[in-house]
Amino acid sequence: MKTDYGTLSQTINGLKAEGYTLDFNVQKDCLICHNTNTQLSPDEFEIDGVFRFEGESDPDDEAVLYAISSTKSDAKGVLVNGYGVSNDDASAALVQKLNRHL
Repeated sequence: MKTDYGTLSQTINGLKAEGYTLDFNVQKDCLICHNTNTQLSPDEFEIDGVFRFEGESDPDDEAVLYAISSTKSDAKGVLVNGYGVSNDDASAALVQKLNRHL
C-alpha cells in the first residue's frame, strides 16, 4: 500500500485498485457496507492504513480515510469520516479502535 496517493478521490481510487472495494459507514456498534450487508464489529477488522486530508481554506473539508480489512469475512474497503469518530455516532469500542490510528 502506498503512503500517498494525492487527493481524497485519488486515494480512494488507488485503494480500490488494491482491492479495497467496499464502502463502509459507521453504525452504532459496527462498520457496515450497505451494498453487501457486511457488518464488522471492532474485533472483526483491522485498519491497514490511515490517510488524512486537510482543506486548504475550510476546516469542514478535513477528512480521514481508513483502509479496512477483515480476515473473518474476507472483506476490504474504505471508511471516510470527518476528523475522528464521535461517541454520538458509534460505540465506545468502535471509537477507540478507529481513533487509535489517528
